[in-house]
Amino acid sequence: MKICFSLKEVAEALSLSPATVQKLVRDKNFPEPRLLSGRRVGWLVHEVQTWAETRPVADLLPPENTGRRRR
Repeated sequence: MKICFSLKEVAEALSLSPATVQKLVRDKNFPEPRLLSGRRVGWLVHEVQTWAETRPVADLLPPENTGRRRR
């Protein structure tokens, strides 16, 4: 059973970039990370899940793939 997410895991779980997660934390719009050791932080899985579940329901469909084509 996983208790904490790393920044990379939070970003992947939410389909966000790590930079977006960091900006949300700075802007106080996302749970703050917990100090796990002297130089390691992580997010409690249940806090991330609760945050995601409380996001407003979108009234628009997501856009079609807008990513760049890889060559």
